[in-house]
Amino acid sequence: MKIFSADTWTLEELQAQVHDAGRRALVIPAADSKKAVLRTFGEALDFPEHYGVNLDALNDSLHDFADAVSDDGQRPVTLIWQVPAAFRGDRTFGVICEILQDAERYAGKDLTVIAVCL
Repeated sequence: MKIFSADTWTLEELQAQVHDAGRRALVIPAADSKKAVLRTFGEALDFPEHYGVNLDALNDSLHDFADAVSDDGQRPVTLIWQVPAAFRGDRTFGVICEILQDAERYAGKDLTVIAVCL
């Protein structure tokens, strides 16, 4: 997982870099609370209706998402997660980063994550 500052890279520049690398970019919009972040991941990645909107469900659903990306025959995916300053101070930020890093390891080259600190 790479972490960038929005002061250094714009969303458009990161999306262009991802595209130039032959990957698909999926943006996870900014949210400033644990529940809102979990909901946003579920909506942006089209998690199933039974998605539990909790950290365990995020972990499980990201692994399922990684399996789907590996099996869909399309270009690999890079998630670009927009992280507002208000959420970076929440201890859940670190836990979600660990979950995302685990999903990256699980998926191999098929899934990468960029966090953009707003």
